[in-house]
Amino acid sequence: MDVSLGLPTTVPGVRGPDLLEFARRADRAGFAGLGTVDRLVHACCEPVAVLAAAAAVTERIRLASTVLLASFRGSGTVLAKQLATVDELSGGRLTVGLAVGDREDDFVAAGVPFAERGRRMDALVEEMLAVWSGGGRVPGVGPRPARPGGPPLLFGGHSPAAMRRAARYGSGWIAGGSSGSAYRELVARARRAWAEAGREGGPRVVSLAYVSLGPDGRRRAEAYLGGYFAAMGHKARQAAAGVVTDEGRLRELMAAYAEAGCDELVLFPCAAEPEQVDLLAKVLP
Repeated sequence: MDVSLGLPTTVPGVRGPDLLEFARRADRAGFAGLGTVDRLVHACCEPVAVLAAAAAVTERIRLASTVLLASFRGSGTVLAKQLATVDELSGGRLTVGLAVGDREDDFVAAGVPFAERGRRMDALVEEMLAVWSGGGRVPGVGPRPARPGGPPLLFGGHSPAAMRRAARYGSGWIAGGSSGSAYRELVARARRAWAEAGREGGPRVVSLAYVSLGPDGRRRAEAYLGGYFAAMGHKARQAAAGVVTDEGRLRELMAAYAEAGCDELVLFPCAAEPEQVDLLAKVLP
């Protein structure tokens, strides 16, 4: 199982130089990839821009949106160009994770109907794939991605529609933070959807997990996630309760995900200091 690191773009008070140093340290430490999450109505950096910056200061590590909330973005052609640019800057290291989103305020702020997010996602993905293949409404939009047909696509979400979308368009499926035991059933559902769509082999399956190592890790996790998920009531408390705060528990969690069939686990820290990279690197296999 690959172990990747999430950039703390949504942690309150994070600064641009810290994000760049996170990326540099993760590249040197041996993490498989760097991930970003996405919100519009939140004091956080925009993930496509952050991935472009990370591409400029790293050489080896994969880059991924885990996930990008594409449904409130207006144009698949514009998004295709933005993502292809990041792919070009990184030398083909980009993976594009997408999800429809479940926070209505993001869509209100973008002026996009929340109820249409699933339909908009499908149309947007088809438009991006057409652009990356040299077509689209007006052929010639570039740059062309490093890989024919564009970067690999992962689709997030636990719903049957999300699983079907991954099987139809993607190379894999990604889960939000959940326990290794629950993840096993989600993986089985993703693989069933893959087979029902007539796809050969199986999807690449990925998951996120929140971690908060170091002094005062539990308090910092509760403060960060309590605010980030505040609008979702009990989910904020559940997320904070599930955060891993010591190395031993993190090793157990990684083993549980690997045993459940996870191909890649993305660890998202609950603090913004680049020293979190060094703490987490100690548990890399």
